[in-house]
Amino acid sequence: MRTLELRDGIVRMIDQRRLPQELVYVEIRDYPTVARSIKEMWVRGAPAIGAAGGFGLALAAMASHATTREDFVRDLEHAGQDLYETRPTAVNLGWAIQRILKKVRASNLPVKDLRDLVVAEAQQIAEEDIATNEKMARFGAALIQDGDTIIHHCNTGPLATVDVGTALGCIIEAHRQGKKIHVLVDETRPRLQGARLTAWELMQYGVPMTLIADNAGGHYLYRGLATKVFFGADRVASNGDVANKIGSYKLAVVAHENNVPVYSVMPTTTIDMTLASGREIPIEERGADEVTTIEGVRFAPQGVRVGNPAFDVTPNKYLTAIVTERGVVYPPFQENLQRVMDPVEG
Repeated sequence: MRTLELRDGIVRMIDQRRLPQELVYVEIRDYPTVARSIKEMWVRGAPAIGAAGGFGLALAAMASHATTREDFVRDLEHAGQDLYETRPTAVNLGWAIQRILKKVRASNLPVKDLRDLVVAEAQQIAEEDIATNEKMARFGAALIQDGDTIIHHCNTGPLATVDVGTALGCIIEAHRQGKKIHVLVDETRPRLQGARLTAWELMQYGVPMTLIADNAGGHYLYRGLATKVFFGADRVASNGDVANKIGSYKLAVVAHENNVPVYSVMPTTTIDMTLASGREIPIEERGADEVTTIEGVRFAPQGVRVGNPAFDVTPNKYLTAIVTERGVVYPPFQENLQRVMDPVEG
């Protein structure tokens, strides 16, 4: 069950807004609707957003009426900018778009063949995501011991990727290996990705779990009822500071205070080596209705002022390790992330 795919000129994706009540696939035939699906979170999770951006460019390439290479590139650049602006914090989105544009700009193929090149590259990005996640799952599962109780924040399972997942992929793999584990799934306000998506996914795989309120994490950590914390990442700075779903910072600080290991799991495409620290990561501010309503039902006073940052930054000192498809990275992160991003052959 893939979160999204491109087949016969149509992007087919799970509409995650409809879960867990119903599993619904939507079919998208133009890139502006792909952009809308990213902005409105029909699809979400940094790797899945990256794949969606690639598929959006593929649709733009197929729809372009350009007859010259210059006009074709211009059409793609315009579509790429529209797609990128939907979720600027998720570095995978910009990475996927730039990867495709770079390949097109470097090619001397005629326009007809360039269209095929864009589609093929978008498909390759999706396939690489699955292979990457399978590697991460094995590395991360090795950090999980028989008997562990793991607090998981937000949603990092197959729904957040093309398939398999990042942090939740590690947890599911540990369960598949026969380790007796339990997952404390926090609800992840304000969009409830934990309650709606992570809980649903774990139930599909038969992984033992308990749903908890976001603010209950400290209780379980203080009482010694949680042995590890796992979450994903939407962008990582070169020093190992991690931007992830809002609430990750608070959870990591409390875990660190109680000597509980904290692991952030992400593909190397999420690591932005151009940023010196997490303070340089742009933080998306989302609409007030996500905080004042649930499923369209308003519970906050009319006219109340709302702050709704979608992400926060966890400083590297609160992380035990970062898990990537190239292995587990431990402190000092500045030095060791550089090694991972520029591996020495041989």
